[in-house]
Amino acid sequence: MWLRGEDSLQKKKKVKEAISGKADVRIGKSGVTPEILKEIETRLKKKGAIKVRVLKSLLSQGVTTEEIAKHITSSLDAELVGVRGHVFVLLKKKERSR
Repeated sequence: MWLRGEDSLQKKKKVKEAISGKADVRIGKSGVTPEILKEIETRLKKKGAIKVRVLKSLLSQGVTTEEIAKHITSSLDAELVGVRGHVFVLLKKKERSR
């Protein structure tokens, strides 16, 4: 959960940490399963930004990294920071207070 008053510098720091580290989640030939979505959601809640790698075994089935990233962001209401090669970074959307 985003802290109140968290500014863009803190967001940038989380994204930078995610980009520079190893992939938090790897998606293999089974594709985007409910278990994968649950794991991504859990890690997003914990870290705020995560790095996801799509393995070549899934890409050889004719899907692209962009398609997978868009599917996950729409399923989890996350924000796609960027896609580079087989890797993409997701950012948890800020929860709106009512």
